[in-house]
Formats: sequence, structure tokens, C-alpha cells
Amino acid sequence: MKLTSPSFADGARIPPKFAAGIPGPSGPVPGPNKSPHFEWSDAPAGTKSFALICHDRDVPSKADDVNKKDRKVPHDLPRVDFWHWVLVDVPPNVKELAEGVDSDGLVPKGKPTGKTDHGRRGANSYGDWFGSDPNMGGVYGGYDGPWPPFNDERLHHYTFTLYALDVASLDLKDPFTGPQALDAMKGHVLATATWSGVYAIADYARE
Repeated sequence: MKLTSPSFADGARIPPKFAAGIPGPSGPVPGPNKSPHFEWSDAPAGTKSFALICHDRDVPSKADDVNKKDRKVPHDLPRVDFWHWVLVDVPPNVKELAEGVDSDGLVPKGKPTGKTDHGRRGANSYGDWFGSDPNMGGVYGGYDGPWPPFNDERLHHYTFTLYALDVASLDLKDPFTGPQALDAMKGHVLATATWSGVYAIADYARE
């Protein structure tokens, strides 16, 4: 199975148009936050649905230094996963997601989870990040792109993984998370394919 994207080369820097946060004149500001264009082919026989999940493996495990102007997030700080896109129950006849189909702008309090024409949206991790913030807190469905800390010494890596599944639906209760979707897929994955990109706001971020 092959997964490709005309939005950016595999392993390359993700363009700002697909980011939730971009550099501004006096600090980060909301970005265009468009979902990238993806295409896939050569799914195995017996595929009854697809799932597409994106995660960032480089999120700081502690928030003590995050987005503080007087310090940096250390490169060697242990990191955890952050889920940016959880889309399941994608019909087997769908072989492409056009640019912006699952996100076009950052929506305060989040886009709805649940059924769409191109699959079922799960909840990404921005709901956890914003917490109970009165202006931004909520359940964030579908795609919301990169917005790493503006003071992080580490370059962030974003992996988009496509799963071909032998079931038409994962029967997940809404709203579901990335880990819950992965758990439901166990024993049903026929094939996988990946595409990745990197992104940072700090100009000193490095591998």
C-alpha cells in the first residue's frame, strides 16, 4: 500500500499553511491550519475501511518550561505523543483526502467529532492542551496541525499513518482518542503506510 502527499515531501518541513501555529511579529499566532492533501493506492484485497492517524512524538513530557520567554525547553527532556488527526471508518472507495477537507482554520473550542463524508473524526490532543480555558477549551475533532512550543530546542516530527482494515467500522464511542482507535484496530490491520514531516517555530530547533 502506498501513501503520498503533494502537500509536502516525505520527511520534509511541513509548510505553514498546514500548521495551527506560525511565527508572528511578536510571537506565535494561529496559522491557516489546513489539513494536508493525501492520496493512497494498492490497498490489499479485503480492505473494508481505512484509518488515518497523525501524531507528534516530540511533545515535552513536562510543561514547566513550555512557551516561556526567559528559558528554552531542553532538547534532552523526555517526550510524549500528541495526536493531531484521528480519522477512522474511511470508506473503502475513498482513495484521497483533498487539501482542507478536514480542517481550514483553527476553530476555538474545536471542530465536531463524529461522522463526515470522508470518515469518522476522533478527538485530537488539543482538547487536553487547552483544558478548561474559557476561550479555547473543548473537544477538538479531526485535524489540527502543528503548534510546537516557540521555545523548544527540539525539531518536532509528525507521522501520518494510513491503516487498511478488514472491518467497515471500528464501532468506537464518540468522542474517541488516538490510543483508543489504535487499540480497536488490533487484529484488523491488513497493511500500513506512512508519510512524515517536521516542523518548528523556534529557529534554533534541531534534530
